[in-house]
Amino acid sequence: MFSIFNIWGTFNRVLFFLSLTVSLAGLVGNALLLWHLGLHIKKGPFNTYLLHLAAADFLFLSCQVGFSIAKIVSGYEDTVYFPVTFLWFAVGLWLLAAFSVDCFLTYILPSLCSPNRRPRYTSFVLCLVIWALTMPAVLWPANACGLLYNGVSLLACLKYHWVSVVWLAVLSGTACGASTFLLIFGNCCSTQPPPKFCKLAQCSGILLFFCRLPLVVYWCLRPVIKFLLPFFFPLAILLACIDSSAKPLLYYMKGKQLRKDPLLVALNRALGEEAQSSLGGLSLPMSPV
Repeated sequence: MFSIFNIWGTFNRVLFFLSLTVSLAGLVGNALLLWHLGLHIKKGPFNTYLLHLAAADFLFLSCQVGFSIAKIVSGYEDTVYFPVTFLWFAVGLWLLAAFSVDCFLTYILPSLCSPNRRPRYTSFVLCLVIWALTMPAVLWPANACGLLYNGVSLLACLKYHWVSVVWLAVLSGTACGASTFLLIFGNCCSTQPPPKFCKLAQCSGILLFFCRLPLVVYWCLRPVIKFLLPFFFPLAILLACIDSSAKPLLYYMKGKQLRKDPLLVALNRALGEEAQSSLGGLSLPMSPV
């Protein structure tokens, strides 16, 4: 019996320090991505989503590192650790869903949904709305269910948690569905290869399915999973950290053509004006966001 607890304790510590290491590496990658996207690459309708997604990933990883260091120093985990980190995780999930759907509609219906047929700041305004709406969508059920410092209100917890479960299911299904359709249609059913932003949406959708969904499942079924599968949460956190940390590397690899390509050149090729102009031959407007 004691050997089982020892194995579990060792496994938990390994996952904890792996998550911390991955988060530190991801912080560096997302900081570089924010710097290049924010200051050196012109913002268009698609890389605006990716700029805000990098900010959400940076905040998620920052909270992960901060709470992990606090746990090492104090020896216990703060009550607000999960809802605060999940808040930025949920922002990233919503932004990823919006980005995938936008790529999907632009690729499938370019004559109706191309960015030059809508207001210039649509992507920027949508990102701001996502930031604003995610906070109550996460913090209200967290507060009602006792995940913050207040006590549990059972009826309010059930009501708000049910709404948040439906909301997360719709977001996850939308992002996975749009990415899967782009993957199948772009590679099997279309004679034209998908543009780079669509390829980024495809890869992000694969990462979402394998690395983001476990934490969504934990949020939805937390009491049951916490009792039956205590190792599930640290594993889901590690996978979420891998997802948030892998995107800068993914963008770099998508834009890299020569072995010695500088970081800025590769990122500009993957996310900048050159990549946007390849979207179905459309000339997309640049917005100084």
